Amino acid sequence: MKLATLKSGARDGALVVVSRDLVTYQAVPDIARTMQAALDDWDAVAPHLAKVYEQLNDGNADGAESFIEQECHSPLPRAYQWADGSAYINHVELVRKARNAEVPASFYTDPLMYQGGGDSFVGPCDPIAALSEDWGIDLEAEVAVVTGDVPMGASVERAASAIRLVMLVNDVSLRNLIPNELAKGFGFYQSKPASAFSPVAVTPDELGDAWQGSKLHLPLLVTLNGAAFGRPNAGEDMTFSFAQLVAHAAATRELCAGSIIGSGTVSNKQGSLHGSSVENGGVGYCCLAEVRMYETIEEGKPKTPYLRFGDTVRIEMLDGDGASIFGAIDQEVMRYQEKRK
Repeated sequence: MKLATLKSGARDGALVVVSRDLVTYQAVPDIARTMQAALDDWDAVAPHLAKVYEQLNDGNADGAESFIEQECHSPLPRAYQWADGSAYINHVELVRKARNAEVPASFYTDPLMYQGGGDSFVGPCDPIAALSEDWGIDLEAEVAVVTGDVPMGASVERAASAIRLVMLVNDVSLRNLIPNELAKGFGFYQSKPASAFSPVAVTPDELGDAWQGSKLHLPLLVTLNGAAFGRPNAGEDMTFSFAQLVAHAAATRELCAGSIIGSGTVSNKQGSLHGSSVENGGVGYCCLAEVRMYETIEEGKPKTPYLRFGDTVRIEMLDGDGASIFGAIDQEVMRYQEKRK
């Protein structure tokens, strides 16, 4: 099943069911007005949404309309919980190696995770907004899951059963603000602005064999200014599965329905700077920081700039037939302007 949230004038948008081919949608106000409402009563609501989905795919839905990704908000325009892990230890290893630091042994057994700001996400085709290029604007292409209610201390198996939806995310980082924040010993805040999620969120069963062991085994495609930038497989080199990440998040607290847990930047192990880029036959990258890390390790200093105003980023994932699964996150970097209400 595929679900989306259309911008409707209301802060939480309007829940719609989207056809498998992302061509049509059906509004479902009589079933659930918002994504959060559906998640709050999932066991009762999901069968009704699934019936609409079946009708859409069969071409029998009454009142089906054309689906336009640019009209979407993030599936959850805001969330009670947004916690992002760092499940790809290769990414962490590169960061550490660039500054001649070792990775603590605990990082391979105990997931890293930070609590992001869930009060205000942006739509998948909305700008990456910043006040200054000097902040070091960077994309971070990731996979994320949305949970139902998860009890404190849930087992990995219980956590796996609580995963309701899967989606993509651009978890933007302001790299030049990170060092001073981390030096304070209290974690990220200003360096992690609003994230954007894919137009569509899908139930795990929709992913077929690509969803195994609570991991999504497909390439994550990243385009930067129209050129291929990354295509690492999200299921490879993932040290911690989503079930493990959800269980980690719930170790000391309950997670309420609608909690979002991210994978961290997707990253596959590669040989070297000159062999890792897509143009050189590698799988490329999901963030600019990794390119800069390779440059620092092999050439002494980074050369690739962070994002600048006018740059464009596209993040997408295709199924085995080449069809888009989640739709695309397609953003331009722009100077922030306050919205008029």
